[in-house]
Amino acid sequence: MDTEAIRNIGFFAHVDAGKTTLTEQVLLRSGVLRKLGSVDSGTAYTDDLPVEKRRGISVRSSVTCFSWKHCRIHLIDTPGHSDFSGEIERAIWAIDGAVVLISAPEGVQPQTEVILSILKRQKLPVLFFINKMDREGADPGRVLSQLKKLSFRVCAVSREGALEEAVVDLDDALMEKYLEGESLPQALLRERFSNFARAGVLFPVLTGSALKGNGIEALLDAMVECLPPPAPGPVLSAVAFAARQDNALGRGLWVRVFGGTLATRMSIECEGPLSPSWEREILQHKITQIRDAMGKDTGLLSGGEIGLVYGLSALKAGSVLGDKALLPARIQPGLMKRPLLEVQVHPEGTADPESLKKALDTLGFEDPLLETHYDRSLSRQQLRVMGSIQLEVLQEQLKERFGLDVSFGSPDVLYRETILREGIGFAAYTMPKPCWAILKFLLKPGKRGSGVVFNSVVSHADIAESYQHQVAQALPIALRQGRLGWPVTDVEITLIEGSHHLIHTHPLDFIVATPWAIQDGLSRCGSVLLEPIMEARFSLPSELAGRIISDTAAMRGEVLESEADGEGRMVLRCLLPLKECMDYPRALSSLSSGRAGMSLRLHSYRDCPLELGKRQPRRSVDPLDTAKYILAARSALEGGIFDAD
Repeated sequence: MDTEAIRNIGFFAHVDAGKTTLTEQVLLRSGVLRKLGSVDSGTAYTDDLPVEKRRGISVRSSVTCFSWKHCRIHLIDTPGHSDFSGEIERAIWAIDGAVVLISAPEGVQPQTEVILSILKRQKLPVLFFINKMDREGADPGRVLSQLKKLSFRVCAVSREGALEEAVVDLDDALMEKYLEGESLPQALLRERFSNFARAGVLFPVLTGSALKGNGIEALLDAMVECLPPPAPGPVLSAVAFAARQDNALGRGLWVRVFGGTLATRMSIECEGPLSPSWEREILQHKITQIRDAMGKDTGLLSGGEIGLVYGLSALKAGSVLGDKALLPARIQPGLMKRPLLEVQVHPEGTADPESLKKALDTLGFEDPLLETHYDRSLSRQQLRVMGSIQLEVLQEQLKERFGLDVSFGSPDVLYRETILREGIGFAAYTMPKPCWAILKFLLKPGKRGSGVVFNSVVSHADIAESYQHQVAQALPIALRQGRLGWPVTDVEITLIEGSHHLIHTHPLDFIVATPWAIQDGLSRCGSVLLEPIMEARFSLPSELAGRIISDTAAMRGEVLESEADGEGRMVLRCLLPLKECMDYPRALSSLSSGRAGMSLRLHSYRDCPLELGKRQPRRSVDPLDTAKYILAARSALEGGIFDAD
């Protein structure tokens, strides 16, 4: 199919802005549906999970397809709640343009602002649809003003003369003709307007009501005219952005192809788990079936298209097919939000640990940001999650899909740690023979937010290139638990000395020695606990501002800025430690009787006194317990040294 006639579009909004209702209207007008579904009655076409039907919210992205005029449009309807930001993030990977819904009475809400910041940073073209214009308090002028404050060059296309003004403001040649009083052809203006919108320079704004079906056809027209077609390349490059489990076909992956083609019976190479030689095996998988977004077996997926691919059982959401270097820069995990909380999962009733592990593995396949881990030392299953709503939904899914009753412990904050001062880490793994790996690292504190920086000044004559490669591979394992038990970050590590032995060095000796030397260095450098700091955005009635500011101070937070909107409401932007504020959204809802909103996103990590945080038990053998560590490394003990994840 000619890619000029394809659009890959995502629908995004704050929860309850009417996004799923708008999707229903779009599918009805385009002929996919004969009857309009309803979120409230649980009959919405794209909400297919029982938990979605019951709660009336979307918890995972849904992909559908329809035709409008000359175009085939792949539409991804995303969740609105911030706990499901992973679904939103991966939808952004797959699209070329976005439609952002904003509720006319509420204006730009916190989650919408988070989404807009990501879309703007990734330079994706955006259409705005101001919804609920039939509601009391609808104020499109206020919404336009809010969007302008967020640095969007918006154009309310329904206002007479707005299109012409927007175009001539961006086109010097047309501006000159306009100032000279020359009449500008409407066809030329619309062409320029479309080009500016597709380039993400100009942002059209439409209005309507999804509930009443007003403004739907104008939006469909704008999706075709103002959002860009894909621009595929000749070489295979694709990403799996979502995963589904099919009872008959097994695991399926929603794949966006950016270049090349995928076909049934085609073999795909992918990286498997680490082999005993500490290299990743290259596995071959054969595609068994390809379906389009409407469920039709097509057998082929070309550049620019989106489809459901079966047979790639080793891959999951987030996996790359083909050349990773050819993918857009926006395809990276953690673009919006990473799990910051950890909970224990407790099987209840007849739920056994093995069945629970399999169920969680399946859910983790569908959502790579749902991190699951079985702690052997404590015999407990743990999850890393976004928030309380996600936990409630997980509990329901485990019951409905797998027949498992579970409960969760109280959420714990996931801290990090760094080093206090510069120091040396050393390991000499020379006994018992045969073995030989000597390493000396220089560790220095890095800037906050700099992550881990590694380099080597050791010659390949002293440590062979292959062994230095193993050192770099082993560093993430060495740093996943520091002396306080948390992942180590913001540190500069330099390999300054070391040696291998031509006879005695075993291929895995440097894998064993690296955590040993790093932990030795961490013990000498001292540890600093780092806690996650959230940027909180409050939208609230002005009379509550004093109380919120007081609560912010009580939570060890600070107010960054406050702004009144002139209509009895205020916006506060604050920094708050996650430990103190993770239960505050519920308290705020009760305090304000639902009139205040709050969004949270990770801002940074900052130093935290240990008495206000916590240590984490070590999940594997401590490398500084040298004798036990070497035995574990040689598989003389149950488990091993690399079982922390």
